[in-house]
Amino acid sequence: MPDPLYLSLWFSDFSGPEMLPHAFSILQQFPFSEQRPGVTYIALHPVSWNEPTVFERRFPSGIDPGQATLIAAEQIHEDYAYVFEAYWDLWTPDESNTNWLLAPAVVKFIVQGEEFDEGAYQQTGHIQVDFGLDSYFLQPESSLNEQTQAKIRDNISKLVKFSTDVEKKSGASSRLLWSESEENMAQKLIARLQRVQ
Repeated sequence: MPDPLYLSLWFSDFSGPEMLPHAFSILQQFPFSEQRPGVTYIALHPVSWNEPTVFERRFPSGIDPGQATLIAAEQIHEDYAYVFEAYWDLWTPDESNTNWLLAPAVVKFIVQGEEFDEGAYQQTGHIQVDFGLDSYFLQPESSLNEQTQAKIRDNISKLVKFSTDVEKKSGASSRLLWSESEENMAQKLIARLQRVQ
């Protein structure tokens, strides 16, 4: 069964003025889709996920990370969460499961103030990157022919490079790549990589 895949990041200083500069530094490392570049959506959630958004805006042509964080910075509150959506290009099998397409896949960047949703950041990170389903990186339904192996490797390489760049350049004090199942995502990735080498 596919699992949602996340990268959670914590920072030693995540007070109000520091929240969006940290988000900007992570967005700068992201390899935006060539087909759907830039940040395509911003939403501001006050107090908890149960409250309606106070701001939502779509950008069909995409805007750069600097513009996106400046728009969000107009309302800095430590009890807000800021959601940015963007796309990156990942290899995906077509319906016949024989041909592969490089297609945009949505990624959400969720920035949680320390007072948002009763300190939810302690569990899920000051910034949580939601990559969608881990099937992009594991392709459990695909037979392991040479083409499939190359496409899986490319997708995993993109995930690893982004995670490594974020670790080196964002100033995060800790990070965790995880999925909702009890299985360790790093072990699942390693096992899949070993099968395709």
